Amino acid sequence: MENMEKRIRDALRQTLEATDYQDLGAKETGKVRDSYRQPGRRILITTDRISAFDCVLGTIPFKGQVLNQLAAFWFEQTRTIAPNHVLDVPDPNVMVVTECEQLPIEVIVRAYITGVTKTSLWYNYEQGVRDYCGNRLPAGLRKDQKLSRPIITPTTKLEAHDRPISRREAIAEGLVDAAAFDAASDLCLRLFDFGTRHARRQGLILVDTKYELGRRDGKLLVSDEIHTPDSSRYWFADNYEALFAAGRDQRKIDKEYVREWYAARGFRGEGVPPAMPDDVRFEAAQRYIQAYELITGRPFVVSDEPVAGRIENNLKAAGYLNGN
Repeated sequence: MENMEKRIRDALRQTLEATDYQDLGAKETGKVRDSYRQPGRRILITTDRISAFDCVLGTIPFKGQVLNQLAAFWFEQTRTIAPNHVLDVPDPNVMVVTECEQLPIEVIVRAYITGVTKTSLWYNYEQGVRDYCGNRLPAGLRKDQKLSRPIITPTTKLEAHDRPISRREAIAEGLVDAAAFDAASDLCLRLFDFGTRHARRQGLILVDTKYELGRRDGKLLVSDEIHTPDSSRYWFADNYEALFAAGRDQRKIDKEYVREWYAARGFRGEGVPPAMPDDVRFEAAQRYIQAYELITGRPFVVSDEPVAGRIENNLKAAGYLNGN
């Protein structure tokens, strides 16, 4: 780990903030991924950008590699439960996916009440909300408490800011029909159950997660990412009960660490975010890497080759980029 700590510190000034491959296809820039469109497929390059509160806040060393490789791991693990969009993984930061029509909602599954963002369950509960996305919440819940069962709390996807929405509202607004909503919910609950059981075997709690789905040839596909530290919250299982009983914060290995740092300084998406200091970036990188290793049971391996050059070489070798 000492060697990895040095690698992280060395990488603080060499993160992958953006890409520009003009011959790779029409580029679309998301909060974290750069997407290049080709006929029938997309080349997704996961950068080291980190976003929270619907804002890009900076970069975290090796974050893109962690997310891409962890998403690839989960897509492989869950392919018998649900089809997904993966065609190829030619580089640790790159995923080639089939083009599909994205559903205009994201399906969020929650097993615990927690969170600091304005769309989180605990934040809303503290504000007095007791009916959240069509889910009736009992009085007397405490932060980080396990719910009686996992619940679905969708948000809109194609708006400037995610908006919590119920099944009834999503159908009434014409975002999805009842059959599509119910099929997506059932699929995501089965994925969440699988993820929960796998995480438990690794000594972790899968607290909640976000799924994005698309349609291809009339069938639902899981897209974007799955069960990563960006799309999910993870806690350590060994001392959950003791920390909860004492009213203390849980031990986390996900993006919540960064969210909480900003929330503690009064930033929840409005105004200009404070600059993220290197010590926060370093700690976040360690947590991302730890998440990868604990979830997969595999060591996290980084190459000596600069990330941008490695990506370009691997794309050329795989035939996705002109080698001339």
